[in-house]
Amino acid sequence: MHAHMKPLLDDPPQFSEEAEADDPSSHVLPKRRDEIALEVCECLIDMASALFSVSSKELRRPGRTSQPVARVRQIAMYVANVELRLTMSDIGRGFGRDRTTVVHACQIIEDLRDNPEFDSVVHMFEQIAAAAFRNRLGI
Repeated sequence: MHAHMKPLLDDPPQFSEEAEADDPSSHVLPKRRDEIALEVCECLIDMASALFSVSSKELRRPGRTSQPVARVRQIAMYVANVELRLTMSDIGRGFGRDRTTVVHACQIIEDLRDNPEFDSVVHMFEQIAAAAFRNRLGI
């Protein structure tokens, strides 16, 4: 494992489902972990689309896509796992892919991080994602 890769957790992230007693929205049922994971993946796709100038429609397209589109999707999947600590299965559902595809994506991105320029791009996306989801995911 490379020094910059955080260990993958066996346990899914713990999402806060507490609501204030005075909060009128506290009567709304809390979202399930898988619903939150899907929303996070949707947001990551939109963030990756904007950051890397790739169509979000292309990133969401099922099946094979061009290598540049696939690479951006792989980066987003990697960040979802390593930085946001989502499970491979949740990421697969969120990106419309199989869990094994997520495993492959994470391995590819980890190997490519040996390139300092590529690593700095992934690191930037990790920082953006962490800032965007810090309060929501408690990271």
